[in-house]
Formats: sequence, structure tokens, C-alpha cells
Amino acid sequence: MNADKILAIQKDIVRVLRNIYDPEIPVSVYELGLIYEVQVSEEGKVDIAMTLTAPTCPIADDIVRNVQEQVAQVPEVTEATVNLTFDPPWDKDMMSEEAKLQLGLL
Repeated sequence: MNADKILAIQKDIVRVLRNIYDPEIPVSVYELGLIYEVQVSEEGKVDIAMTLTAPTCPIADDIVRNVQEQVAQVPEVTEATVNLTFDPPWDKDMMSEEAKLQLGLL
């Protein structure tokens, strides 16, 4: 798989991530800044590094599972793995301008 194809897959993944919402906050996980990194290998394996707004999030497993399942459905993705991290810890400055506006923080 060439670099252009990998970039196209990454864009498709971002599109998917923009449609996955934290059930407690009406903003996508992508716009919240919860997605730290999306890596796509030449074989179509995807590794996503993400965080949550709080380490004690009661629905953490649901959010992570949803991200993994949705990304795995992207054409050309052969496997999706989500690695949850709290380093660096999430803060509201990681949110997009769109998310801040939607939540009334601007």
C-alpha cells in the first residue's frame, strides 16, 4: 500500500471518528481531542492512541469498543486496535474550536 492510499485511509478513519460521540458530552471523540494518534500500516492495520476526559469514566469500555468497531469497518482496514492512555492527561485545551463553541466555552 502506498503513502497516498494510507493517507486516504487515515482521512476515512477521521471521518468515522467525527461521528462517534461521548454519550455524556454531545461532541465527537475527535473534536473533543480524545484521539492522540492514528497510524495505518501498509497491511491496513490501524493503531489508535486515545484518551478519555477522565480516567474514572464509567463508560470507558463502551467508548473504546465503539471506536475500535467503527474503525474496523472502514474499507481497507484489516485490523483496528485502540490503545488507551492518560499521558498526557486530557484537558479542555485539546478540544477543537468547533467543540469549544458547541459546549459554550468560547
